[in-house]
Amino acid sequence: VQLQACGGGLVQAGGSLRLSCAASGHTFSNYDMGWFRQAPGKERDFVAGITWGGGTTYYANSVKGRFTISRDNAKNTVYLQMNSLKPEDSARYYCGARDRTAVTYGWWGQGTQVTVSS
Repeated sequence: VQLQACGGGLVQAGGSLRLSCAASGHTFSNYDMGWFRQAPGKERDFVAGITWGGGTTYYANSVKGRFTISRDNAKNTVYLQMNSLKPEDSARYYCGARDRTAVTYGWWGQGTQVTVSS
């Protein structure tokens, strides 16, 4: 599956952004989807995930209550709504796909940069 993320940008602290990740190449509803982020010099960290049907979502503690992951299987797209952004949210954000029977994410998009100014 090919993934294309977009929607990043520069925003002031307290602001909002909505990331999108469009999938192609395989049946989108076969995959759990996730968002991860990586800041310079740091490891890639999990941000949010959603199961293949959208029935279950889960979040890193650092974003719980501020970020919302959703998906539209008819549009082959997963979203990440980010509110109350903080400078520490600045990172490159990646979407990932995981076969619904797998443990690890096997497909990745190219990422989109999010920068939050204080």
